Amino acid sequence: MLYDTVKPMAQETMHHKQQNLLRSKSLAAFCLLMMVGACLPTILKAAPENRPYDANLLRLSEILGAVHYLRALCGIDDQQVWRKQMENLLAAEGGTVSRKSKLTKSFNKGYKSFQRTYRVCTPSAKVAIDHFLDEGIEITSKLVTTNN
Repeated sequence: MLYDTVKPMAQETMHHKQQNLLRSKSLAAFCLLMMVGACLPTILKAAPENRPYDANLLRLSEILGAVHYLRALCGIDDQQVWRKQMENLLAAEGGTVSRKSKLTKSFNKGYKSFQRTYRVCTPSAKVAIDHFLDEGIEITSKLVTTNN
């Protein structure tokens, strides 16, 4: 009898923990979006074709593509927010068709590489999302601090 009452309580507790974890991941995603949006005007002033922070921008573009695919795959409805952030990056970057093409290719690389790997949301896909959100925040912070 005791098992019958403890098991539902444990499942309910686990459900609350999963909801809290999802909230914290969503908060991390929101922070990344805010940081990307806030740092773009500062770091992306009119500059030459090749810039010292290009490697970071290319990696950030790749991360945006991967997160865009993985979060949708895992049922997190972001309303195309990651693609929109990439569009904002492209708009703020300005520059040439060549620069925009490089950034777009990086976004697509991130998206397609995980599209080939994951057909359904798995625990490792969720870990990858967390990893990319952390890395995106780190890159964005680096871009802000080195370009101010």
